[in-house]
Amino acid sequence: MTRLLLAAIFAAVLCANAQASPATREVPLDRMAFTHPAASLSFEDRLLFEKGRVIFQRLWLPAPVFGMQRRMDGLGPHYSASACARCHIRNGRGSAPDTRLGLLRMALPVTIAGENGGAEGPDPNYGRQIHLSTVHQHRPEAVLAVTYAERPVALADGTSVSLRAPTYRLTDLGYGPLHPDAVVSPRIAPPMIGLGLLEAIPEREILALADPMDRDGDSISGRAVILKDEASGGERLGRFGWRATQANVFDQTARAFADHIGMSSFVLPAVWGDCQPAQTECREAAHGADPHEIETYSFHMAVLYSQQVAVPARPEADDRVFVEAGCAACHRPRFDLPPTEDGPARIIHPYSDLLLHDMGDGLADDAGREWRTPPLWGLGLTKTVNPDAGFLHDGRARTILEAILWHGGEAEAARNAVVNMSADDRAALLAFLESL
Repeated sequence: MTRLLLAAIFAAVLCANAQASPATREVPLDRMAFTHPAASLSFEDRLLFEKGRVIFQRLWLPAPVFGMQRRMDGLGPHYSASACARCHIRNGRGSAPDTRLGLLRMALPVTIAGENGGAEGPDPNYGRQIHLSTVHQHRPEAVLAVTYAERPVALADGTSVSLRAPTYRLTDLGYGPLHPDAVVSPRIAPPMIGLGLLEAIPEREILALADPMDRDGDSISGRAVILKDEASGGERLGRFGWRATQANVFDQTARAFADHIGMSSFVLPAVWGDCQPAQTECREAAHGADPHEIETYSFHMAVLYSQQVAVPARPEADDRVFVEAGCAACHRPRFDLPPTEDGPARIIHPYSDLLLHDMGDGLADDAGREWRTPPLWGLGLTKTVNPDAGFLHDGRARTILEAILWHGGEAEAARNAVVNMSADDRAALLAFLESL
């Protein structure tokens, strides 16, 4: 009962703060631009935010650990990173996967994973992702090799841009073969800003934008992801993750601790994280403090922190070319948030519809061609916050222009408009995007 009451109290605080916060905050536009709390947080809630920052940045240790560090253990046995901040560099975008650090999502198709309620199912030997790191003497799940081939793209003004096409290869699989129908999808960490504001968008506003059958004939057919709520049996709208596989920051945080760091929580209590029954060494390894490796209080602090990272205020900029090229059809500039008991109605500018769109063969991976429209707010600060950051879901694009030129499918017309622009118009488009 105590745990449920604590969860309910924190849920109420988080919801109120997320909806009461102003959409943007004036902050120094430097490498720490994505690390500031929402401006309207009270003094008490800013203290909670700072406690959450400690959890987000904490370097977790393998079990067992004794003494003062007792509550810092529970890492692994298999993991992708030993701290949230290892992938979310200063809360910004991550770097492209390499042999040392990478997030390789994996799942079985819906037709095979039907016992999970139609959701993606884990591979029987490797779970929901391939982990490149382990604690102690455990065997890594695989070794990743990444190579790139350059693909030149000619622009109408006579210049050209070289795109970097990645090839990913897994070797030294440590626990047997992958399921023949398993799909592997490399990912980088998305930026952390404005997540509480995205949660506050009413579902009906996002669903109203969906047009999976393209009934209006504009070649844009965004699709909403409807997730099954295992606790209630109801349905929720997916809006977080590269394919909108999580409904809220709470669920995203629980899944990240379990799958990326290998730590149990009161939400996902398995102490072995993503290790499957076939991985007996992992299942039988030492684990962290009981009853959960991350305490319930600390878990809620991590959720609050993730929800309350402020969106930096941006200068006014001309969006004419952005709109004329058709970019705003998916990167929706504006949502209106309704008034609440804690504050008036507000306007936010995430530049996303949070829907899935077919992005063509160029961005397709084993799991398909559809990707959630990523919010663009903060885009121009990406390299300031993390100079090694990449763009797109796997970080292949080194620049914003490269990212645009990878677009296909529903975005093919917008991409072609950029290819055929004059140098002045293309410069104006990039200036606008860099202002975000």
